[in-house]
Amino acid sequence: MLAGMGDVLALVEARLRTTLGEPDARAAVTFLGTDRMEVLRFVDGDVIRYATLGMSAQPMADPTAVLADPVKGPRAELVLSVRAGLADTDKVLRPLAVLAASPQVEGVIVAPGASLDLGEPLWPGAPFSSVLVAESGGLVEDLELDAPMDPVRFLPLLPMTPNEAAWKRVKGAQELQERWLSHGTDLRDPLRASVPLD
Repeated sequence: MLAGMGDVLALVEARLRTTLGEPDARAAVTFLGTDRMEVLRFVDGDVIRYATLGMSAQPMADPTAVLADPVKGPRAELVLSVRAGLADTDKVLRPLAVLAASPQVEGVIVAPGASLDLGEPLWPGAPFSSVLVAESGGLVEDLELDAPMDPVRFLPLLPMTPNEAAWKRVKGAQELQERWLSHGTDLRDPLRASVPLD
């Protein structure tokens, strides 16, 4: 018998707790016509990690498919890491839930290399209104589910300034990540300026 939606989320939460410890806060957001999305907050020294819980309950469906497959298809949750105490980053809970609901609401498939644009700052005064989806497997290992279900991937989100987002549209995600790397950009700094892009 295949694991139901609740079972998948129980496994996902267990994986998050095993990797990141006990969440010290959680918030639930429900959007019209979608399942409830939760965002859990984990504190790890001077870094706060926010992880969505609920996005992986259903596989992401190809928006062009006539009928969504209820079992097969990519599954993911989103993880954002920021340095603590520098900005009011807890206000990111709702924007994160919005991004986690986007596969259900807009029929998008969230995958590494994609940009997700919120159209508003990630938190009050944030220099970022969009994020780059990075490769999974670094912080939280992929969670294997019973076949034929795809594994749940925990996708890190890297905040992008408007300039970086525009540059990425032209040059691609790989180029932007190499640019960050070569400049030693602290992607967890909630106040950081754009990387030099000339």
